[in-house]
Amino acid sequence: MQPGLATAQVQCPHCWESFTTTIDCSVDEQTYVEDCYVCCHPIVFQVNAAEGKLLSVITTAE
Repeated sequence: MQPGLATAQVQCPHCWESFTTTIDCSVDEQTYVEDCYVCCHPIVFQVNAAEGKLLSVITTAE
C-alpha cells in the first residue's frame, strides 16, 4: 500500500453489502461520491484523517 492510502471496510446504505475500498488519507476532511461495487448505487463518503492516518469513514445514501 502506498503512503497516504488506507483500506476501509464499509457498508452500502442501499443494499447493505460490505466491501473494502481504498481511501486517500492525504486530505484531512473530504466528502465524495462513489458507486457501490455491488449494487452500483451512489454512496456519499465522508472521510476524516489526520497526519496521513484514517480516523473515520461514514457512508450515506446520496
